[in-house]
Amino acid sequence: MRKLLIAAALGAMFATPAFASTITIGMTASKTGALNVDSTLMLHGAELWRDQVNARGGIDVGGRHYKVRFVEYDDQSQAGRVQQLYTRLITRDHARFLFSPYSSGLTATAAVISEEYGKVMLDGGGAEEKIFQLGNKHLFQVITPAGHYLSGAIAELKRHDPHAKVAFVYSDDPFSKAVVAAAKKQALAAGMTVAMDESYPPQTTDFTAIINKVISSGADAILGGGHYADGATLARQMHDQKADLKWVSILVAPDSAQFASLGAAARDVTVPSQWEPQVKYKPRFGPTVAQFTRAFEAKYKVAPDYHAASGYVEGLLLEHAIEEAHSINPKKVTAKLNAMNTTTFFGATRFSDEPADHGLQVAHKMVLAQWQRKDGKLVKEMVWPGAAATARVVYPVR
Repeated sequence: MRKLLIAAALGAMFATPAFASTITIGMTASKTGALNVDSTLMLHGAELWRDQVNARGGIDVGGRHYKVRFVEYDDQSQAGRVQQLYTRLITRDHARFLFSPYSSGLTATAAVISEEYGKVMLDGGGAEEKIFQLGNKHLFQVITPAGHYLSGAIAELKRHDPHAKVAFVYSDDPFSKAVVAAAKKQALAAGMTVAMDESYPPQTTDFTAIINKVISSGADAILGGGHYADGATLARQMHDQKADLKWVSILVAPDSAQFASLGAAARDVTVPSQWEPQVKYKPRFGPTVAQFTRAFEAKYKVAPDYHAASGYVEGLLLEHAIEEAHSINPKKVTAKLNAMNTTTFFGATRFSDEPADHGLQVAHKMVLAQWQRKDGKLVKEMVWPGAAATARVVYPVR
């Protein structure tokens, strides 16, 4: 009888996959504060990846499977909390790998801690190039850098009005300032005129005075914004004040499905985007665009935006690097990330291996989307580049 029990126990042991441990990934998200909307979508994308990985048995590490465990905290959109919480994630929660917070400012703060402890961190929320010019060795950016955010908007505006007068109005935060600094150079090189250059505090809720300045400047176009709350408010108040512009490009906010709730104020507004559900990238691994979109909509009852996609791809690229390394050893995983040159549903991925900007994303490309009225409804269409367009651009805005 005893032999039968031992045999049964051994049979059960070998019939059921053994999970000796989990892989702990640490992160913060802005569950409250000014960055809440975009950060929450990025977190949801990462959570979808985790849940799918665990549902199929975990990450395959040389034949041994590891399930994924998240440890996450609310950073309240505050850099001070990010510093404290990433230290805690590493020293107390023993996170093996890290995902970045949302926004360039918070990611820069987190990177100081991750580099101090030599922890690999996938960056799906910080676009500013400066973060990658400080000698970091373990930080990897999955999104297009800030300097290219408005390149498509400027190219499309030039096609319609090569001598346009542009008002740059933007949030006084690291990401927005980096985007606009590059965009101003691109606009001037394209033959345009800078009619206005003004930043505003990120918490601004009344843009009346700034919009009056835009109108007085005689600008044909406005480029700028920051994150969801300020960008949506700026769009609504420009419509209310009848700013009479021919072109409007706002960062971040118009990419959210929530932006359509502005109604007429959202119409014809363009937004640079890291990714849209209409793209047709053919992935070498992971889900297709359609599979990711369906899964996200099924779980969260809303269409994914690029923040959701970037959160998911943080996990997907880390998973791929681990499986290619056949190890969860950070040095081996780092080596695979350094050598990565691939395509997922999110688009192309390759990280700079140059000491001057190690980890900077050098392959992923932006697209430009525009909210257009179709059959009585607001629909977000891709309008640039031409190869990715789903509709012709509306110019001038109505």
